Amino acid sequence: MDVLWTIMIAALASINCALVGSYLILRKIAMMGDAIAHSTLPGIVLALLITGSKNSPILIAGAGITGILVTFLIAFLEKKINIQADAAIGINFTFLFALGVVLISFFSRKIDLDPECSLYGELATVSLDIWRTSSGIHLGPKAFYILLAALLVNLTFLIIGYKYLFVSTFDPQFAQSIGIHTTRWHYCLMGITSLTTVATFEVAGAILVVALLIVPAASMYLVTKCLKRLLFYNILFAIITSVSGYYISFWLNSAMAPTMVTIAGLLFLVAFVYSKNN
Repeated sequence: MDVLWTIMIAALASINCALVGSYLILRKIAMMGDAIAHSTLPGIVLALLITGSKNSPILIAGAGITGILVTFLIAFLEKKINIQADAAIGINFTFLFALGVVLISFFSRKIDLDPECSLYGELATVSLDIWRTSSGIHLGPKAFYILLAALLVNLTFLIIGYKYLFVSTFDPQFAQSIGIHTTRWHYCLMGITSLTTVATFEVAGAILVVALLIVPAASMYLVTKCLKRLLFYNILFAIITSVSGYYISFWLNSAMAPTMVTIAGLLFLVAFVYSKNN
């Protein structure tokens, strides 16, 4: 049963990241996902210091605030100080991520957060953190319900905002001319990216979650240019990497999350060869 729980948790984490990552790729702001994934670390640490629990809603709020903060800081450096976008991203996410690592080291006795796990995740052990009712009924791992809730939020956001995100992604000037607040939807997308990042943080860590955001969407964009198909193919991509990642990592006796990302990279090569031959 632990095998099934682990695979489902991995699949939910991958699907969440792949759906959000599709819009990051299409908007050509994939590295914003990288910046947000790394910059949420100090927010998570501070929230853990306040609550002492990894399951508190304050944890998501703390990560969300720092995720939105880095978006504003990047825009400020780019527009007000005339720093190039890639340099602004590099300055902000490296500073905030380093600050998070320093905070983890300084408060290591007060928070249950290992620096290595914050980088690479701990997918192999998340199924051991069980949610039980007051009467002792086994409901399964807490990570499953956290990721399921994140998926429901993501799907609700993407369904409600589908046409607005579609127009503002492919033709922002036209979107503004018909009254769509492109800036508002941009920051909503950044907020959802922050939510997704913190939901998958324990599973994949700050580094590997970037690959889960970018690689599936980049791979499937080589196969199709239709948005609906892209989102659907990304879900299939996520499921394939999760299932194969578990069994191959078991066979090789390697960490599961890095194995999933390695498989995703190989599937990208397959998508590239397929796109060149069609």
